[in-house]
Amino acid sequence: MTFIPYDDRDGWIWMDGEFKPWREAKVHVLTHGLHYGSSIFEGERAYDGQIFESLLHTERLFRSAEILGMKPAFTVADIESAKAEAMARNGFENCYIRPVMWRGSEMMGVSAQQSTIRAAVAVWEWGNYFADKMSGIRMTHAKWRRPDPKTAPCEAKAAGLYMICTDSKHAAEAEGYADALMLDWRGHVAEATGANVFFIQDGAIHTPVPDCFLNGITRQTVIRLARDKGYEVVERTIMPEELGNFSECFITGTAAEVTPVKEIAGIHYQPGRVCEDMVHTYDALVRGKHA
Repeated sequence: MTFIPYDDRDGWIWMDGEFKPWREAKVHVLTHGLHYGSSIFEGERAYDGQIFESLLHTERLFRSAEILGMKPAFTVADIESAKAEAMARNGFENCYIRPVMWRGSEMMGVSAQQSTIRAAVAVWEWGNYFADKMSGIRMTHAKWRRPDPKTAPCEAKAAGLYMICTDSKHAAEAEGYADALMLDWRGHVAEATGANVFFIQDGAIHTPVPDCFLNGITRQTVIRLARDKGYEVVERTIMPEELGNFSECFITGTAAEVTPVKEIAGIHYQPGRVCEDMVHTYDALVRGKHA
């Protein structure tokens, strides 16, 4: 596989109110966001020129900023405009969009009250997050757990919360898996490293309650679509010992979209009618073909 480094590409990135050539969009090595994880972001997809749930993503970005005590110099409208123009300047209609905010380099130390809140928007073409998406991916268990919400701002899409996700996904890939299933601090089933998880039992769809992890926009969309189609959707506590009771499994996220799962650490699922239905129903919605 040929990798194209993300710092060495043609194109334009919006940064602090102006567009810069891709290779010139840089920050200083003593940026607070790099050293202390004081950064928030969004992941979005555009289909045929339209960013799916663009405003919801931008509003969540600003909620994350508020939770982390950040006071951006830019507005929701500014970010919305930057996203649209970034797509136009780079000539993309089907792409991934990454807005990000972080504390700058004015102060170095745990406290950075006077640091500027920086902002950027980058877009790039990104196909399926998982190569074997339609046939179902293999997952294992993560060694790290989602933390107690009393110990971390779990309602914010904060970069620092993804450290254990990266470590868990790297470990899974090293063992030949595509991803890892994370439990929460209580030992309940939580989510994948970057996506929410759903299980099917007797035609009903079961999914963990998002009380210590992000209630994804794709998750909310899929729940609404499933209920509109007549499926029973049950949000509840799911224990690891229940995993063998389900017939199908899929994960959801902006990058993953709706991806069937065929294995979790030796427990096998057969991606079937419900998985296929939700994959195609979600795809029809984001492409404007859903009634």
